Amino acid sequence: MTNRDVSYDRGFKAQLAGLSLTTAEILYRLPDHPSLLQSYIWQEYDCAPRFPKLKSFLDFWSAKLDGKLFRVTVAHSKLIRPAELRLIGSEFKVH
Repeated sequence: MTNRDVSYDRGFKAQLAGLSLTTAEILYRLPDHPSLLQSYIWQEYDCAPRFPKLKSFLDFWSAKLDGKLFRVTVAHSKLIRPAELRLIGSEFKVH
């Protein structure tokens, strides 16, 4: 099993456990130039709507890093969901 296979396996297991892929855009002020904003993208499997991993990361950021948080925008999607079925009124046979 390659590293890539392990990564896919970890993500799939996380989704089966009810976690969703969460992406956060973190805008923060530059420590040396507080009037300028910098963007940082964070992505991990997390549990919506409480987002404990994201909150833990933001707590770490506030405690250990110099850039003050300005805004955090969060998006998430459950990637495993019921299949969408659509009935077709006719059938075409080839060969």
